[in-house]
Order: sequence, then structure tokens, then C-alpha cells
Amino acid sequence: MQNEHHTPVIAARFQLKPSYCAALRERKVHFGFGGFGEATYYRTYSRLKPDGTQEHWPDTVIRVVNGVMSVRKDHYLRSRLEWKEEYWQKTAYDLALGMFDMKWLPPGRGLWVMGTDYVYERGGAALNNCGAVDTADLAAAADWAMDMLMCGVGVGFNTAWEGEGVVLPDKSRPIPFRIPDSREGWVASVRLLIESYTRGGAWFAFDYSGIRPAGSPIRGFGGTASGPDPLMQLHRRIEDALDSYCAGDIDKTRCTADVFNAIGACVVAGNVRRSAEIALGSVDDESFLDLKNYDKYPERAEIGWMSNNTVVLSKSEEFHDLPRIAERIRNNGEPGLMNLINVQKYGRYGKEESDRAWLANPCSEIPLESFELCNLAEVFPSRCESEEEFYRTLEYATFYASTVALLPTHRSETNAVVVRNRRIGVSLSGVADMLDELGATELTRRLRLGYKVVKKKNAELAAEAGVPPSVRVTTIKPSGTISQLAGVSSGMHFPTFQYAVRRMRVGNDAPICKVLKASGVPHEPDSYSENTTVFEFPIDQGKTRKATEVSAWEQFAFLAMLQREWSDNMVSCTVYFDPQSEGRQIEHMLAQFAPIIKSVSMLPHSDSGAYKQMPYEGISKEEYERRVAAMPKIAWETFGGSDGMESRFCSNDTCEL
Repeated sequence: MQNEHHTPVIAARFQLKPSYCAALRERKVHFGFGGFGEATYYRTYSRLKPDGTQEHWPDTVIRVVNGVMSVRKDHYLRSRLEWKEEYWQKTAYDLALGMFDMKWLPPGRGLWVMGTDYVYERGGAALNNCGAVDTADLAAAADWAMDMLMCGVGVGFNTAWEGEGVVLPDKSRPIPFRIPDSREGWVASVRLLIESYTRGGAWFAFDYSGIRPAGSPIRGFGGTASGPDPLMQLHRRIEDALDSYCAGDIDKTRCTADVFNAIGACVVAGNVRRSAEIALGSVDDESFLDLKNYDKYPERAEIGWMSNNTVVLSKSEEFHDLPRIAERIRNNGEPGLMNLINVQKYGRYGKEESDRAWLANPCSEIPLESFELCNLAEVFPSRCESEEEFYRTLEYATFYASTVALLPTHRSETNAVVVRNRRIGVSLSGVADMLDELGATELTRRLRLGYKVVKKKNAELAAEAGVPPSVRVTTIKPSGTISQLAGVSSGMHFPTFQYAVRRMRVGNDAPICKVLKASGVPHEPDSYSENTTVFEFPIDQGKTRKATEVSAWEQFAFLAMLQREWSDNMVSCTVYFDPQSEGRQIEHMLAQFAPIIKSVSMLPHSDSGAYKQMPYEGISKEEYERRVAAMPKIAWETFGGSDGMESRFCSNDTCEL
């Protein structure tokens, strides 16, 4: 376990001119989806300012812009490069204007934590959406994965651990170990526990008395502590998995997945961060393919949901297994598929540009090496008023992501990869909106030109900063709350409904709950969770076709076009299919498209999952208009005392956990 820096990682500070700040505060903000986008912002991303008052949108924009400019300024000054304050002030203001109008946005990670003392003191880990780790060294991989998950990074892991040299430790003479009340303390305890099996280490009697009780505030990152219970349960699950492996009851694949899924479940239950994982395995590994077969492994049901599971095709002969993969997808929607041949050979498909990556992040928009991180930024073309503004906005998003890539983390093994790759992902959301508005021919043209803009801007910024250009620069991420702020369809996906009710669950003691109730937003008690209120907001997704009107074949073709014209990383895509009319065609779809894409997952359209107080429920146009007419004005000026919620990495319904 590596300790974090105790001296600030970012020493220099940038402050946007007071006149620019005043101009931003005079602008009118236009959130997407009416009151829902605005409520999402205040619930999730509005933080307390140093003076104790609550951020409003201009304050958040100023914090983020000051933060990213401080990162670049610090890099220049440390590298003895010239810093032209007036030039960068104008750049920062342009950046802020584009962000204010939500033409581009940082990811949720960046919107929530950029410009805070946490980043200045601890480095860049918390600003990254994506991470992955090779599990050949189980203890080291678990150490890194838990550390990053607790920083809010989504983590991918493979099943490379061979399970050799594992022995049951002597538990008769344990050594007392009082777990420090910190992220480092929790992570260290997990590593010590695993090493007691894998490296013949001592057996420890963990003392949890130093961990702060449930409900205590978490300094720096915000939120409240869970108490020691989730960590105690994690230790029991890891011990059970390794004991079962030593006894021959489970194999190495199952043991690896159990350890990593247990870690993810702990992070979620620990109320420290949301968590997302992806497990990557071989199509020939039946144990891997059955990880979510809860008829066969009922005991995995309580942790198996923690990861999306994807098979990695690394040799051409493995494509012969597509019929078997198709059968499993038809039955339960898994596994996903990753074409490693294309990942390592191409940037955009057909453009040869090698990549050392062999892993992926939880929503499969970014290929990664072990211990690598990647940060993202998002552009919303439908918020841009012209084609030229779209290209200019791409430069802003490229500036943000390329600058975050300059910032070291607290992990040396991660820094060693990041300084070589500087991998970023400039993403687009509302791409389906663009397709239906512009047509495929015009969209293709703009994507080709837009890619050149991002590539050129990244190279210019890298040369100026004295670092190599990024090995990859573009992606399509699934998006989530960020696209809700802007009011566009998420990533490349088509909306499920045109008119819908979006429901927001809020704890009764949360500051936002009082504001929404006092303003008269429709609400009712949560049917599934005590001390929670469900608020309802009507939204209009616009004229874009509903997902049920777009065939799985067209979705695959759209994915292939985006991989060919835009994304030199990967495209996060869940292809939805009609089980009745398209279920038997899945093998044909995979046979045609798997060789020319990098990743995909599939899920059936289904109405069987309808339940009371669904987060997202379709309504008629008449019902939408009635609800909009009755929607009150929310008194956000009375909102205060909230430091936001944890932000999300790849946050769609199938990926965010």
C-alpha cells in the first residue's frame, strides 16, 4: 500500500478575473428537461463554498474552470514553461462560457470534485472515470482496485490470477492490527488479508474500533461514514472465497470474481462512493460464463450484480464461438463482447494505430492497460448553435481532458502508465438526436471533421506542455446525469420514451428534500425504502425516435459507424433487441458486426420489469402537458447545507451500480 502525498500536489492557483466571474453570474442558465435537470444538478453537484454558502451553477462553473486552469498552470510553472496570464484568462473565460451553456461538460467526477482542496492535495485519481487492473498478482490488484473504487473510479478486472502457491494460513496465533480510519487503512487491511493466503503471510486479528461510527461526516470527499460493518463483511467474504479455493470447492476464476465483486459491494455499502466493475474473461472459461448463473451459484447473487461480465476475443478462431455467446445473450443479456484484436490494431476502425491495452473500464468505452486511468469530457452537439461552434466546443472538451491527464495520482504504478499514454476520451451525447436531425451522411461528415479537431488540439496542447500526445482521444460514453443536465439522449442511445416521468429518490433528511417539498414538487413516500421520498418530474425527450422503433440491426450499424468515424477508444453501446422478432438473429448480428467493432453488450426490450415508482416511466403527451402546467417553480435560493453527492462514472441503467 502506498501512502498519499502530505504536501499539495497542485501548488499554483488560477483565479478567473472578477469581471469574468461577474459576467457569468449575470447569465441565465438553461438546464435540460426542465426542472429535472436543475434538480439533478443541485442534488448531485452543487457543493458548499468556502464561506459556507451553497453553490449555484455559475459558482460550480467557476470552481471547475479555476481547478483545471490551476492544474495546467502548476504543470507549466513546475516545468519552467512560460505562463501567459492574460492569454490563459481569455482561454479560461471561453472555456467557462461553453461549460455554462452546457455545450460541453466535464464528467460527473470532474463536475463534483474539480477545483476542490481534495484534488489540490491528493492528485488526479478522483477526476478519472475509468480504470482497470490485471489480477495476476491478486493482492496487489485488489489493493489498487479498492483504492480506486473508493476514489470513485470505475474498475475493470480480468481473471488472470493463476492461483498458485496459495495455502491456508495458520489462524491460531493472530497478530493484532488496528485498522486506521482512512481509505488507506481499509485498503491495507484487504491486502494483508489476501497476502496471508497468497504469500504465506501472518494472520491478523483485525481491530475495527478505530473506524468512525456510521453517520459521521467524511472530510474531503464529502458524504457520511458507514461504520465498520461493510469492511467486516468484506473481510468475511474474502476469507470465505480463499478458504473455499484452498479446499478445492471453487476454481481460480470464481475466487477472483468473488474477491473483486465483494470489494465493489463493500464500497457501495460503505456509502463512500458509487461503484462500477467489469469482469473480463475467456469465452472458453465455463466458470466465467456461469458467474451470473444463480441457479448454479445461488450464493453469488448477493455480490454477482457488482460487475458487468464480458468475454474478450483475442484470436480469430475464438469468433467461432459466437453462436454460443449469442445463445447466452438471448437467455440473460450477458456476456458482453470485447474484440481485443481491433482494440490493439486500430484507433478508429480501419485506421491502424497500435495500442497496448488489453483491459477495459466498466462500460467498455475505454480500453486500458493494467493500473491505467482515463479521464473523459463530454460535448452536446445539439446545444451548439452552429457547426463551427460544435468544432470550437470540441476544443474546449479536449482542453479539459488533456489538462487532467497532466495531473499525477497518488499511485506510482498508475503514473508510470499515464505519463506514457495520456489517454483521454472526448465523448458526444445526443448522438441519436443528431442522427435523426441531420441524417447519417451529414453526421458522418461532421464526425470525421470533429475527430481531426480533437486530434489536432490534443497534439498542440501536448507539444506546448512538453508531453507526448494522447495515445487515444475520442470515445462515446453512456452518460447519465450529465446528459440529464444538458437535456439530451445519453451517449449514442435512443430514448426509451418521448414523454416520461423521471423520479428522483431523496433521503428525508437531505437538504434538497425540504426545498422540493416546500416548493410543491409532486412527491410520495418511497415504497421500497424507509425515510425516503420520491419526487416526480415530467420530461420531453424531443423528436428522436424511441428505442423500440430502432431495430437491433440499425443500432449495430450505428455503433459500427461511430467506431469507424469518431471513436479511437471504444464505443459504449448496449444494443436492445426484441426477444420475439430479433432473438434468433443475434448470432447473425454478431457474426456481421463483431469483427468490425471493439465492444458491445446486448439486452432485450422488456415490459416485464415494470414496477411501482420506476425511475423512468413513459406517459402520454396529454399527461406530460398536464404535469408541466402544474409544475411549480422551485425556490432554489432557499437551498443550502449540501455538499453534493458522489458523482458517477459511466452512468446508464445497465452500467452504474
